[in-house]
Amino acid sequence: MTSRNDILLEITPQVLLKAYAVGIFPMAESADDPGLYWIEPELRGILPLDGFHMPRRLRRTVAGGVFDVRIDHDFEAVIDGCAAPAAGRQKTWINERIRRLYGELFHLGHCHTVETWRDGRLVGGLYGITLGAAFFGESMFSRERDASKVALVHLVGRLRAGGFQLLDTQFTTQHLRQFGAIDVDRRHYQRMLQRAIEGEADFYRLDGGATLDELLQSVSQTS
Repeated sequence: MTSRNDILLEITPQVLLKAYAVGIFPMAESADDPGLYWIEPELRGILPLDGFHMPRRLRRTVAGGVFDVRIDHDFEAVIDGCAAPAAGRQKTWINERIRRLYGELFHLGHCHTVETWRDGRLVGGLYGITLGAAFFGESMFSRERDASKVALVHLVGRLRAGGFQLLDTQFTTQHLRQFGAIDVDRRHYQRMLQRAIEGEADFYRLDGGATLDELLQSVSQTS
């Protein structure tokens, strides 16, 4: 069961960060709905950073360098991709308030993108929020096979290298379970969250450093 309360007052990026720090996040009913509501799932999806499973075929795709991976290169294009209709999802929860708030967090350095490009075209990616040593995944999209999966692999490698403790996926899906995502109850999640937000991590520690082989080694587990 999910707890929902309509957000009637204007909120700021700072208020939004405080919400993440206590385990809640906003969503909208649709792109056309101007309102937002808070969500606090009874079961929270997380992807354990020390238990990430990478299918062998995906490992070959990552190793082959099929995509050019960029970090924080084009936030607007990524959120456009996440908001666009896709197979099995004709509506989006990303409305104008979400775009504005997360755009402001991006400029403040608390929102990040991992992007996959091919032949000069953005074909997949994801975005999320950092707070302490926690990363809160918000949404991902793919226009080519494996494009978002490669972005996820690079995200996990970056979080591991940067000393992050928690990768919050909000909910688990069949897509995420193949990589090791699990549900934890609210009380357990709150303990994990508190430790993570009190920690320190560096989202950019990999920049200019790790090779592709080192990234794959850091992610490690295959299935």
